[in-house]
Amino acid sequence: MSNFNLGIIFGGESSEYSVSLHSASSAIRSVNNEKYNLVLIGINQEGKWFYYDGSIDDLEHDHWEKQAKPAILSTNKDQNLIVFEGNIFKTIKLDCVLPIVHGTNGEDGTLQGLLELANIPYVGCNHLSSAMSMDKAITHIICEANGIVMAPYLTFIQNHGYALNKAFDAVCDKLSFPVFVKPANAGSSYGITKLDTADLQSFEKAMEYAFKYDQKVIVETGIDGFEVGCAVMGNDYNNLTMGAIDEIDTNKAFFDFDAKYELAETQIYCPARISDEKAEEVKQIAGKVYAAMSCSGLARVDMFIDKKGAIYFNELNTIPGFTATSRYPTMMKEIGIDFTELIDRLIDLALSKRG
Repeated sequence: MSNFNLGIIFGGESSEYSVSLHSASSAIRSVNNEKYNLVLIGINQEGKWFYYDGSIDDLEHDHWEKQAKPAILSTNKDQNLIVFEGNIFKTIKLDCVLPIVHGTNGEDGTLQGLLELANIPYVGCNHLSSAMSMDKAITHIICEANGIVMAPYLTFIQNHGYALNKAFDAVCDKLSFPVFVKPANAGSSYGITKLDTADLQSFEKAMEYAFKYDQKVIVETGIDGFEVGCAVMGNDYNNLTMGAIDEIDTNKAFFDFDAKYELAETQIYCPARISDEKAEEVKQIAGKVYAAMSCSGLARVDMFIDKKGAIYFNELNTIPGFTATSRYPTMMKEIGIDFTELIDRLIDLALSKRG
């Protein structure tokens, strides 16, 4: 058994809890067990931490918690997970952590900040980059300042003294329909509504739905085209690894949760059905977004290509879906990096950030 303890954190309090279980289970099955001793750390939907040493199947099907032991992460910079067994406890040193917790309190910089307090190297963007990238409004502001083209948008914050009918008037004045109403801080297409026409009642309903997921909402003009994604890996902005570009072909109104995870009325092409020149343009924009948002380790950059061939940045995912068949690993596999090697490279990148 290796003496290198790799912590894998899964679960979490967000609406993407089940997505995390599937991602983590797939990663655990693909990790090189000769190189790493796995330390599985679960966070339930109430935010309680546990140490888990049961089966992968039970984890994947959400039967893990009854077999787990309470645990906490030490912030004394000793890199320890503290596991409680009745009235006694033991410590497990963590040499590196692979956080596979999507959404709030996982992808938004909070977990990353805790790992930094504990002095534990971890895969992915740092706490500031994660927090900025999770917030679509902040991401838009930073990318706009860096000359990155996006769809026209407006931001609304709940309880800031405006009425929804006034927000509707602003949208009609500044944007073109169709529009998308999105929570600023949510993933997996939760809380999103597409509005094809300017109807006040439908707009109010869409806003109220989005506000269930976040107090900040983005409304943006829909792009008449198709979505593509680019997997980016690296710490050096002058030497990034770009996966193959993929393409979303969906008959649904947009690439929603069922389309993402059940491929309902949807097909994903990897590589995308675009020219080499257009693929290179997508990669150039992805690298520019990655640098502007101070990303490190990995991220998936999503964009739209309209019917005239213009490219619009859509959003950034710093902990993308991470099953063996998810988009990010698939894009990397297309250029010859299989899932096991991908995990190795990401761990090496995490360790290299420590100097």
